[in-house]
Amino acid sequence: MQRNRSLTRGPGRAAQSGFSLIEIIIVTVLIGGIVAFAASRILGGGDKAKFKLAQSTVQTMAEKIQSYQMDTGSLPGSLEDLVRQPASASGWLGPYAKEADLKDPWGTPYVYRVPGDNQAFDLVSLGADRKDGGDSVDADIKYE
Repeated sequence: MQRNRSLTRGPGRAAQSGFSLIEIIIVTVLIGGIVAFAASRILGGGDKAKFKLAQSTVQTMAEKIQSYQMDTGSLPGSLEDLVRQPASASGWLGPYAKEADLKDPWGTPYVYRVPGDNQAFDLVSLGADRKDGGDSVDADIKYE
């Protein structure tokens, strides 16, 4: 009869239970890196979407300016003339735009110049950086 067995665990078995602090730190760093990478891919796509939206809204704003010109016989002095009738505009059938339409997807007012460089007017969104020039999503979006 061998009833004299020890009820405690041997040293080999106790040393293998659980994770070490180094293993937990490594896993935490790896998970953090994956989350950071995924977040940059997801959030970085927001500016691309806004850039595409700005391209279409510049064209839409230009069409509203042209509608104003067809109705009144002249270009608006400012983009606000699309929202509120100016005193000098006869034939005004607006409003042609809402106040919110006067800003690009980044919340920056469109740049509007009469006369334009090579056309009757220039209409420009300054892009994600809200400055002249730039590349990629920071590039200016101009009505052509």
